[in-house]
Amino acid sequence: MTTQGTPPTPANGSRNLASRGIQPRFSELGQSCRKLVLNHLADNLQRTFAQVDDTLFQCAENAENNQVQALFFDSMRSIRKMRPQIERHYHLSISQGIGNFLDGKLTTPASPRAVDADELALVQNDDYEESLQITNMASRVQARCAQALFALEQRLALLNNGQPLPEGSNPVAPKTIAQAFLAALAPCGLPLRIKLVLYSLFDKQLMHELDKLYDSLNQRLVDAGVLPNLKYTATRTPAAVQSPSSIEITAQPARTAPRDTRDERPLLDLDAAPPSDLNQLVDGLSTLLAEYRKHQSAIGMPGGTPSMASFAPENARRSYDAADLLAALDRMQQASAEELAQRLERPQQVAGLKADLQRQLASHSVEPLQHRLGNRETDVIDLVGMLFDFILDDDNLPQPYKVALSHLHTPYLKVALLDKALFTRQHHPARQLINAMAKAGVLYGAQDEVHGLLAKVRWVVKQVIEHFSGDLQLFDELLKEFNEFTGTLKQRVDLQERRAVETAKGRDKLLAARHQSAQVIAQSLAKRSPPPLIRHFLERTWIDVLVFIQLRHGSSSEQWQRASEVAEQLAWSGTQLDAAHRDRLQQLRIEMLEELRKGLMLLGGYHQDDIRRLLQDLVACQHAVQAGQPGLASGLTLPPNPSQLGAMLGDDAALLNVVKASTTLSQKGQRLVSELEKIEFGTWFEFINGDKRQTLKLSWYSPTTHNYMFVDPNGQRAAVKSVSQLAEEMEQGIARLSKPDRAAPVVDRALTAVYRVLQQLTGRTH
Repeated sequence: MTTQGTPPTPANGSRNLASRGIQPRFSELGQSCRKLVLNHLADNLQRTFAQVDDTLFQCAENAENNQVQALFFDSMRSIRKMRPQIERHYHLSISQGIGNFLDGKLTTPASPRAVDADELALVQNDDYEESLQITNMASRVQARCAQALFALEQRLALLNNGQPLPEGSNPVAPKTIAQAFLAALAPCGLPLRIKLVLYSLFDKQLMHELDKLYDSLNQRLVDAGVLPNLKYTATRTPAAVQSPSSIEITAQPARTAPRDTRDERPLLDLDAAPPSDLNQLVDGLSTLLAEYRKHQSAIGMPGGTPSMASFAPENARRSYDAADLLAALDRMQQASAEELAQRLERPQQVAGLKADLQRQLASHSVEPLQHRLGNRETDVIDLVGMLFDFILDDDNLPQPYKVALSHLHTPYLKVALLDKALFTRQHHPARQLINAMAKAGVLYGAQDEVHGLLAKVRWVVKQVIEHFSGDLQLFDELLKEFNEFTGTLKQRVDLQERRAVETAKGRDKLLAARHQSAQVIAQSLAKRSPPPLIRHFLERTWIDVLVFIQLRHGSSSEQWQRASEVAEQLAWSGTQLDAAHRDRLQQLRIEMLEELRKGLMLLGGYHQDDIRRLLQDLVACQHAVQAGQPGLASGLTLPPNPSQLGAMLGDDAALLNVVKASTTLSQKGQRLVSELEKIEFGTWFEFINGDKRQTLKLSWYSPTTHNYMFVDPNGQRAAVKSVSQLAEEMEQGIARLSKPDRAAPVVDRALTAVYRVLQQLTGRTH
């Protein structure tokens, strides 16, 4: 049994105050509160079960097969039978917890013992899923009802003989109420799928009504004279610098027992790299912020945005309370929702939001010149402001996405003030949502996007602004829907990229074949000057025959060797020959013409009459050259008929003319070539053309032609570059590798960047 938080028993053996029940004068009040709680929960639990049949019937109608449908129908009957047992178990658990409090039998939950790897493997997935459901629904109520719960615990502490309640021992805390339902369902043996339906109904019908319960309990205690003048203020510790991670809206009575403010975390080295632990990171940010302000003659933030402290009246000595601040943000959010259509076209500037917040506070204050925000609230406002300044300055994020996300500033400031976990918990739903939208914008945001991502981001922003009122469940729901959208989007982009790669592979084979064929033609024409007819035939027509044979049979085939010899013979036949070689030409002509005819037939684009006329022209050209009549030979021309296979290559054909050997590059360029040949697919590059910058992904590399293919964020082919060309552009600075963390969570990048800037501004790093 734990003794944490329990004062030692006096030597004379007498009971101390903490071990007694509540004071007799509060006995009737305690029973009244118990009755209030049980009646409220009973009503809402009945509403929960009243929805079970309809919900399970709807699930059965949408079941994926007959077996699952039967499961829902059978569970309807089982739950009807077990309902009295579940309700009795639930109410007994809640009643017993309140009774223990009234009798002074509070216990602190035992710390979980360490679990080794073997035990961890035995943990059932169903148990974990149920526990996760309970934790999530309780967390949402805890965040939504933060003020009421703090006030309630302070008043219960007074009933508990002035002793603060041990952590986790509040008998009506959201987690206690939710866990009682889990315990009540445990003996029933229901399948997890059915339990999840029950948990969802319990959350909607009972947990969502706890706001009213806590308000009623607080009012009942106030009416009985229990801390009627309780005010909500931010708790401060003058001796230590407060961090945004410790910001919370607390209910503070006139007198409280002294609190232990010692920080058990190791001391943070502010000269070192930003810590990976989020709590330490945020603590360090707060400390660096405090140091930075001491060095400034005018209060400002690293990005040039003024600090919230600079808007405060000079002689103000009082602090706005949490309710004033949240009310001001509510008014700002409502105004933003009403004008959202116009606002979404321009960014929400951080300085403008701070000025608006100050006006809202002052306009609803009786003594605006006497009030200012506290240090911790100022820290949170400044830190959230720096987060959104970072988003607006993020080069990785396209401008339309920056503008859209900037309008989340007001609701996210409310989240940060209500729930400190926004900064310290990686999986906080609000943090995950903005990270997901920013990452999608970085990866898939394009000027010519066709997938509707920007419209979806704007829709999510609109939902947050119009509907967020303190319940973090909204972020969970929007995150789920947004992830489904981006999952489909990713599949579409990946499919487009695969198609682009397959097309590029085909074009690359064609390019390689054409390159090799062009070499054969160039070799046949080397040091020879045949008439235009023969030259154009080889360069425009016979090259396609060579390409076709290369793709079908390969360069080691007999067909390829014969077609290459024909190219050589035809070029030779167009030069002035001596008598012996003219006789040789006469012997080869019939066989040569037959090979030419077969080659043209392979291309499939020539009619028999066209082939006959073309061969007659070639023979006539040969006779004119051998007869010493170059003018007659030059007068024969080939009909305009560019290479059909060459036209299929489009702009890729030009790559054959710009490929440069690595030996023509500088030493740095040659090193870059070596590095680029090892680079992985999926690497992002930035290409700079004047003021324009394009971010493309390396999707494919041809080991044959040494060409790289890049795709845009839509997955469509955007550029093809040879390895030498890419190395040269990188050496010139017009191409570069994108930062490896470009798609890392934007909140993490922002906090780390702000930390480093503050280190520089405070002289800790250079």
